[in-house]
Amino acid sequence: MPINITMPALSPTMEEGNLSKWLVKEGDKVSPGDVIAEIETDKATMEVEAVDEGTVAKLVVPAGTEGVKVNALIAVLAAEGEDAGAAANSGGAAAPAKAEAPKTEAPKAEAPRAEAPKAEPAPASKAVAAPAANGHASGERTFASPLARRIASEAGVDVSAVTGTGPHGRVVKADVDAAIAGGGVKPAAKAAPAGAPAAAAAAAAPVKAMSDEQVLKLFEQGSYELVPHDNMRKTIARRLVEAKTTIPHFYLTLDCELDALLALRTQINAAAPVKKTEKGDVPAYKLSVNDMVIKAMALALKAVPDANASWTESAMVKHKHADVGVAVSIPGGLITPIIRKADEKTLSTISTEMKDLASRARSRKLKPEEYQGGTTAVSNLGMFGIKDFAAVINPPHATILAVGAGEERAVVKNGEIKIATVMSVTLSTDHRAVDGALGAELLVAFKRLIENPMGMLV
Repeated sequence: MPINITMPALSPTMEEGNLSKWLVKEGDKVSPGDVIAEIETDKATMEVEAVDEGTVAKLVVPAGTEGVKVNALIAVLAAEGEDAGAAANSGGAAAPAKAEAPKTEAPKAEAPRAEAPKAEPAPASKAVAAPAANGHASGERTFASPLARRIASEAGVDVSAVTGTGPHGRVVKADVDAAIAGGGVKPAAKAAPAGAPAAAAAAAAPVKAMSDEQVLKLFEQGSYELVPHDNMRKTIARRLVEAKTTIPHFYLTLDCELDALLALRTQINAAAPVKKTEKGDVPAYKLSVNDMVIKAMALALKAVPDANASWTESAMVKHKHADVGVAVSIPGGLITPIIRKADEKTLSTISTEMKDLASRARSRKLKPEEYQGGTTAVSNLGMFGIKDFAAVINPPHATILAVGAGEERAVVKNGEIKIATVMSVTLSTDHRAVDGALGAELLVAFKRLIENPMGMLV
């Protein structure tokens, strides 16, 4: 019988992806382990391998299709001895996918929520159906993705009254978008009681962001161009809103003197062994200040283990290793590759790993396990001359260190004014997991290592 190939979930949070390229064509024979396609997620482009043996009978989803839902049918294989034509005709039907084409799509197609303010109820023929017709009997649980539930809640749409087109009838984002475009269904429980003043009902309603149409009306026609969001930018926006609205941020700032660290860095780089390459003899490694910041942050977490934690509603997650994420700017967004067990690694190893991760991050070749998780993060804008800033925590982390530029400043030592190279750092903490005193203890441990860098070598 035919073998269905579906869109794989390449990360725990993936709900859809772009089918960038097919590496096989109809009629090709494939074996387990053969790379058959490239899928673009929000952070990287991943290769997809065949898990069965057979002949490609039909490519259901064409290359370049965007917004293909996880578990949607993308191709059909004919098993050994099976007629490919028959397999192509009898393969399962494709699950709905957004065949977006941002380069040619009209701007309004990128903003389905623009009509959300309409108050008219949706006609019966719209995507919103009665709960019984959707298979959601009274009191029965509605299966919906977290993203679909959040969007429905913000728009005032009753998710149980939306027809699900995802796997097993699950309500997904596209279904809620269709409901919003059709007017949506307001939950009865949230309706204003009979006789209640209209002003009171309006005051109780949540404040909503301006719609796309409302924003565009503020600007003169022809004075701008619309650049559709890609998956990375959408994910960054969603996670930043989640972080700033659900995590109680608390900030601590102090200054670190860098002169001893800079002198040690110079000595270490000068002592680096030479390796032969096609371009000639080059140092085996070249430490940056950021490499030493990563190591200091990892060791500080080991010195203050209570701060090496993540918050969950049921328990505090205490980590046994310091896995430090490092913010890397890439075209169109930001990604945070992780140095695993940074507290146990030498400075030269951290430097080599960081250069490799940053290079592959910029070409979107990181694997999910290389940028997901971690116990803390470092964001360094010192190379841009930024003196200090506060970074947004990246869940599930409870801390992130914002690093400013090292600059010469006048400092007072033993009653005399001296010149020292000083770097300002700001620690953002999740106050549920790391309160003020604990955060201060962690930052003091970091400062001690930066100002006495020989401690990172023993």
